[in-house]
Amino acid sequence: MASSGTHSSRILFVAKTGTTKTTAAERGKLRIGDDWNAIRIIALSQGNPLKAIAEFVENSIDAHAKTITITRGREHGGQYLAVRDDGEGVPRTLDGLPDFKYVATHICDSIKRRMKAEGAGADLQGEFGIGLLSFWTVGETLTMTSTGADERAYQMVMNKGNPSYTVKLRRSLFGECGTEIRIGPLLDGIRTLTGEKIQWYLASELRDRIRNNQVRVTVIDKLARKQYEVEPRQFEGRLLHQLPPVRSQFGEAYAELYLTAPAEECRVAITKSGTRVIEDMASLPGLAHAPWPSRYLQGLIDVPYLNLTPGTRSGIVHDEHYTAFVDSLGSLEAHLNTLIDEQRRAEEEEANAESLRAIQRAFREAMLVLPREEYDWFEIHTAPASANSGGQPPEQAAELDDEEKLATGVPEPAGAPMQRKFFEFPGPLHSVMISPSAITLAVNQSRSFRAVPRDRAHRRVEETLTFAWEITEGAGALSSPSDQEVEFQASSSPGLTRLSVMVVQGEVRCSAEALITIADRLDNVAGTSTGNARGLPGYTFERATGELWRSRFDAERNLIVVNSGHRDFVFATRNRSLQLRYLVRLYVKELVLKNFTGLPAEQVAERMIELSLYVEEKLKLS
Repeated sequence: MASSGTHSSRILFVAKTGTTKTTAAERGKLRIGDDWNAIRIIALSQGNPLKAIAEFVENSIDAHAKTITITRGREHGGQYLAVRDDGEGVPRTLDGLPDFKYVATHICDSIKRRMKAEGAGADLQGEFGIGLLSFWTVGETLTMTSTGADERAYQMVMNKGNPSYTVKLRRSLFGECGTEIRIGPLLDGIRTLTGEKIQWYLASELRDRIRNNQVRVTVIDKLARKQYEVEPRQFEGRLLHQLPPVRSQFGEAYAELYLTAPAEECRVAITKSGTRVIEDMASLPGLAHAPWPSRYLQGLIDVPYLNLTPGTRSGIVHDEHYTAFVDSLGSLEAHLNTLIDEQRRAEEEEANAESLRAIQRAFREAMLVLPREEYDWFEIHTAPASANSGGQPPEQAAELDDEEKLATGVPEPAGAPMQRKFFEFPGPLHSVMISPSAITLAVNQSRSFRAVPRDRAHRRVEETLTFAWEITEGAGALSSPSDQEVEFQASSSPGLTRLSVMVVQGEVRCSAEALITIADRLDNVAGTSTGNARGLPGYTFERATGELWRSRFDAERNLIVVNSGHRDFVFATRNRSLQLRYLVRLYVKELVLKNFTGLPAEQVAERMIELSLYVEEKLKLS
């Protein structure tokens, strides 16, 4: 037992001794082990060559340039890119020479940072002193030219992958103000970077910097022989005024937002002092919620107090500044969500009104083809009393009535002559149809058929027309075959008869056919329903998620109630065309069930197929 205790004591002593050695504190400062390797990493951290070009343009703006020219050309068998400005040039030494040595030997020690710390140059961009190194992602050699106090031009030459630099006097007749940066030859992947792409990128990336500083930026593409002026991007939509302020403990952000129709290219960018940092703020953590991904908004939010990631300057450091910015957006987000909801409701109302007009036109067109005595059960041939059932203003409904009368050839009531505008007068003959164009008659039964001639805009043509009717197939008899309306007498035996008409206006000839089925006897085509004397009904939505019914007819309101929570409706809302066809089929179902009450299910199904066939065919024309 003693031995065991002694052994345990030794183990404890060793453990304590080891702890004492490993917890000894050491202090020091971080150092770069390989300076050149660090420079290489920094130089290659900018992965977007367009961003590198934007860096060069921003340096020119910071130098108070008013004219910047970007040139893409070819020399010595390779392509080059040059950026020239009329700014203040490279800062000079006490001798009056461009201080290229400071530029090359003070990487990560930008003079702009010192100016910001001293309270000057708050609108300057860049504070890391590494923007010039981004030429590594553009080309092989950078040549920087600036003029000294002696009016002579000096050059600094830097090569990709080489730690050395050279400064020399450039031979020229006279020195020019400003600075020129020339990069060449360009890397293989950059040769497809056209002047147009550069122009579009700068118009968005430096939108506010170019506009606020009133800088003229020109892109000359000598390879494509084109020249572009960089115009700050103009957003589309309605500019939103009186937005809630976006304030935090670190400062206030400026929001310029536009409400527009939803589109994939609609995004809200985040900028810092006029330079775009994030193209789509919905891609940031904590901002992937409404209204930012809704695609109803365009514009930007400029946040001057955000900290950017060095090197790329296309990322945001997620520190307390970023958290404060996200928290400050609450009132603005609530306001924008309200505006977007109002916009959506207005769009839905407009889409519903357009759908209703399309459905009404399709049914009216179909009624001219189908047998009138069988399908005139909702007074479709008269001025529709339900034209305003879709929620349109009364004056808009009146305009719709006139349009439909002209399109379908329905005459005005007696004593009320129609006042046509110039564009409402019909043009030359373009087409003709027979009403009805498909019908079933009993043996020896008589029926009137009418030719409906129209111009290219589907207006009724009435003048200088001649008609010629004939039976091209089957049996039957015609009376007055040269009139617009003809009486057909069915034969005494069942069969299929094909009736045709030829309409002539001058040198224009148009023809149409009608199919007549002659049967031994006809079943009742209408049930006991009294029909709908108020015209084609409108429709409204009711969300009944989980319930099986798709639609119901409300006779009191003359409305078809559509279940917007049904899975079929949700599926149909993927595009407007599919939704419109779905609504037409619901109309067919409700109207057939309402007007053919008491018929066997088989005959009701036949009616639904017949009516949907003709209405959907006319829906394509409407």
